[in-house]
Amino acid sequence: MKPTRRALLIAGATAAVTPALPATAAPSGKSPRAAAPPPHASYWYPDSLPSGTPGPGITWRSLKSWRAADDPDLAFNAASVPLAARFTPAPVNATARADQARIQSLVSFAPTASNPSQGSATADYYALTHWAYIDELVFWGGSSGEGLILAPNAPIVDAAHRHGVRVLGNIFLPPVAYGGQLRWTRDLVQKDAAGRFPLAERLVAVARAYGFDGWFVNAETGGGNAALATDMLGFLRELKSRAAAVGQRVTWYDSMTVNGSVSWQGALDAQNQPFFETADDMFVDFRWSASSLASSGERAERIGRDRYELWAGVDVEASGWNRAVNWDAMVPKDRDHVVSVGFYRPEWTRNHLPAGRTPEQFHAADDRFWSGRSLDPSRPDDTDSWRGPAVSVADRSTVTAVPFASVFNTGHGLRWYERGAVTSDAPWNHLGLQDRLPSRRWVVHTSGARPAVNFDFADAWCGGSSVLVDGELTAPAVLDVYAARLPLGVNTAVELTHRIDSGAVDVELAVATSDPDTPGSTPPYTYFPVNTVNTWQTATVRLTGLTGTIRAIGVRLTPANGGSGGGPVRWRLGGLAVRSGAPCTPAAPSGLRVTGASGGDLRLTWNPAPGAVRHYTLHRLLPDGTHRFLGGTCQQAYFLTGLRPEQGERAARFEVRAVGELYTSSTPATVTHAW
Repeated sequence: MKPTRRALLIAGATAAVTPALPATAAPSGKSPRAAAPPPHASYWYPDSLPSGTPGPGITWRSLKSWRAADDPDLAFNAASVPLAARFTPAPVNATARADQARIQSLVSFAPTASNPSQGSATADYYALTHWAYIDELVFWGGSSGEGLILAPNAPIVDAAHRHGVRVLGNIFLPPVAYGGQLRWTRDLVQKDAAGRFPLAERLVAVARAYGFDGWFVNAETGGGNAALATDMLGFLRELKSRAAAVGQRVTWYDSMTVNGSVSWQGALDAQNQPFFETADDMFVDFRWSASSLASSGERAERIGRDRYELWAGVDVEASGWNRAVNWDAMVPKDRDHVVSVGFYRPEWTRNHLPAGRTPEQFHAADDRFWSGRSLDPSRPDDTDSWRGPAVSVADRSTVTAVPFASVFNTGHGLRWYERGAVTSDAPWNHLGLQDRLPSRRWVVHTSGARPAVNFDFADAWCGGSSVLVDGELTAPAVLDVYAARLPLGVNTAVELTHRIDSGAVDVELAVATSDPDTPGSTPPYTYFPVNTVNTWQTATVRLTGLTGTIRAIGVRLTPANGGSGGGPVRWRLGGLAVRSGAPCTPAAPSGLRVTGASGGDLRLTWNPAPGAVRHYTLHRLLPDGTHRFLGGTCQQAYFLTGLRPEQGERAARFEVRAVGELYTSSTPATVTHAW
């Protein structure tokens, strides 16, 4: 392994922490007590702990000692969104393929220690939104001084599952040069008196309790022998068997070989084939070549495995889209794909930006990474040396059931909006609040000038962001918004919440019930006019005359003079909903209570609302009768920090509401806390 990359890996795992929101409520039925420290994503050593004392903010824990019933932060870290089913829409371009290469993404969202469980008070966050191209996300991290086994936190799992993406926890046994100790490898693969591997059972139990989808096993501590490799294979076999029984997966990293040494092959070969055969798939180290990948794919098929279960590593941590990559060795345009792609640290799209970066700057860079330089996956730029995933890999969508709604919330923002009004002016991030977002960003069909399309954070209808179309319109422009498989009924209606900021434009809802004739062409839309005003407005459109299945939803913008001229336009899309019949209001949660209090820090917990709930929102009712947004979560516990009495206030009143799929809110559950 190249020392420079490994140094970056360790540094990335121990970087400075982002500001955190504090901890979970105590179990119900217990009286209030002093608030605990903020909850963080969990991390462990397999069994034995390092010698000495952990650094500031670090807690050393043994996975062998973990029990769900004793986990004080489980209520915060357990995901609540099930893994959504996906479909592959008609191709967006002639080179994007389904059922061939896939993408695994290894992402370090924050340090190993002090990684907030419920988001944090900053908009500067890797708010991944291009889930449509990803099959698996690995919650990357781990270091010898903090912990080696990482469980992903709930917001990331909830956002990924909403888009049909599996999330794996990470097992990182580091090289000796970076503090790795062979005893930790032996701890991981220890056997009990019956010859079973107790930590295999424990890992599967953690993933089940936390609601994620399996483990990425990265054994890079050198000094082992064939006996240790045999034990590792036995451990991996039991881990895979237990994981498969509950729908979890296991990925092996190309590191340890069959003789127990660590030797990165950059290929599937005799040295690592037994590990690949035991796991679900394998991440091939970065030293691959075109010939080694070709032989790897052939070897996989000879042993009865899918060649696309091999992820060829592409290290983008240091240079992102500036990295020279032999794309044809993995995903050639003119023949079948060779293997799948494994991106290491694509959060470069955020990290390479200078201090003071804005959410808009991050999303512009992230769109460039995933969609390519053209920023329109239906029109790839053939001169771009960076082959964005949209060029090669077919996008997927989870928009398959009614009711469906989106307010285009990316999971972070500079403030919080409700029905177009600011109810908190504090920056925030929480990926669990992220919507199912458009999978193709951004496809615009026009014979004239192409306006820019971006997520915008200067204004929103709900959450922290909206979609802004900004630029000259010299001809009608059709924006593809969602690929869908939504059943049409006699009462199906679409609600479009939008606003004109400047310029003059006619707006039409576009709905297609069949696919386009050729990749990248405009779907055969039927257009429905909607009113246009310069304030937020929700137009309800009955889909009269349409039958079958909604396969695409978009918007057509036409210059108000009929399209013969043009002019600068700023048009904002704040929400879109598809429903059958009248919208339903969710039932309210119950039993809201303060279970821990220490100064201005409070633990809140409540009983879940019956029926379908998208998430919960928390507000404080101020003495003047206004509501201040405090946060949102998909869980049933929340920690509030730094609260202070308002002038003359003797007690603070808090409200929790259930929010449904159509963003309708329940009546509140309330609690009062005396200062």
